[in-house]
Amino acid sequence: MDIQTIHFISRAMVFLLGVPCIITYLLFAWDKHLAVYQRQRVPEALLFTMSALFGAFGALCAMIFFRHKTQHRSFLIVVPLLAVLQVALVVLFKLYVDR
Repeated sequence: MDIQTIHFISRAMVFLLGVPCIITYLLFAWDKHLAVYQRQRVPEALLFTMSALFGAFGALCAMIFFRHKTQHRSFLIVVPLLAVLQVALVVLFKLYVDR
């Protein structure tokens, strides 16, 4: 594999992983804002879906930073597991590309 292909894949991975993390982080922040002002909330299914679509690191950061969804056992278990799984998938992909 040539260097240009590797650089393209690296940039694509940053974009494909960064955008979902930022969107998920912002969704969690928005949900916290809505919770504070007792407004209609972001559906938990959407928060889980965005976390599963490579946004788990953003969700985890938002949970820690905003202290949001930390009392929900499902979020405390699923989001860190998704983050570990997503990191493992990225590492496996990197190892595959480097072969």
